Amino acid sequence: MAIRNWSFSRRQFVGRAALLGGAAMLGGCEPRLSGKFIAADNQPPDYPTVRALEAMGRILSDESSGRLDIKVYSGGQLGNEIDTLEISKFGGIDLNRVNLAPLNLIEPTTAVPGLPFIFESTAHMRRSLDSAVGDEILASLEPHGLIGLCFYDSGGRSFYNIQRPIFEPADMRGMKIRVHTSDLYIAMVNALGANAVPVSFGEVYQALSQGVIDGAENNWPSYASARHYEVARYYSLTRHLMAPEVLVMSKMSWDNLASSDKELVREAAKRSVPIMRDLWDARVEEARELILADGVAVNEVYTAPFAAAMRPVWDQFVTTPQQQSLVQRIADMGGE
Repeated sequence: MAIRNWSFSRRQFVGRAALLGGAAMLGGCEPRLSGKFIAADNQPPDYPTVRALEAMGRILSDESSGRLDIKVYSGGQLGNEIDTLEISKFGGIDLNRVNLAPLNLIEPTTAVPGLPFIFESTAHMRRSLDSAVGDEILASLEPHGLIGLCFYDSGGRSFYNIQRPIFEPADMRGMKIRVHTSDLYIAMVNALGANAVPVSFGEVYQALSQGVIDGAENNWPSYASARHYEVARYYSLTRHLMAPEVLVMSKMSWDNLASSDKELVREAAKRSVPIMRDLWDARVEEARELILADGVAVNEVYTAPFAAAMRPVWDQFVTTPQQQSLVQRIADMGGE
């Protein structure tokens, strides 16, 4: 890691520690001995991932007679996902719910479930990630100072913009489309003839309003909760990605736990997944109804040309035998 990146993250770490009022955090990057875990999530307080983290906290508290618990800081209070991942590596944040894309910068194995059109459906995605395939991807994070605990849904991601409906890749030519800071996302959008522009999620609304970008891509709930539909009035259902969210724990915090407590944390995370999925499915329908009622122009898309245009992205990012094995095993679980 470059020294300049550590310097920036260190400043972020101290600033966030002051926000938390955690004097112990300021003594360095040592994990806290308390079982009162700090969790970060950049989504609003009522978002399914936040509520799932809170449910995980209740499970932990019940199973440990109150000894273990989770304090969730939602709405990006502790920083954007790249910063919070850096803080987590050094034990300043215990639990961190992040999108898959920032993890691509850390571990190439995580690129596999983020490939465009790798999943045929939500059921295929869930079946794949609940299997040994998902376990292998989560385990790949440990050498990078993170313990992968579980996957949460992130739904089908589609394109929205301020200009026009998108029916075919040619309709995107020249558009400036916001993406995560991820080489995979950048390559994916550029492959469609658009111009990928990395922008922090919290800055997307203003960037759309000011014309800095023409569009972005996300799921129904995020499109609604971030109010991007207020300015980007065209939502085209490409469903090009079903990349999951990931719940990780700082390895420094993890290593500080007794074996029995590690089992409690893993089990609580696992039990939070169906809770999150039920909340997610309800939230998708709620967001869809809200957006349609507001008069947003929503259109279905014939996805084959998009999948064909993005296929070279697979060749670019599936380069190791492990990745190739994971891709094949996911394909074998499809065929619905």
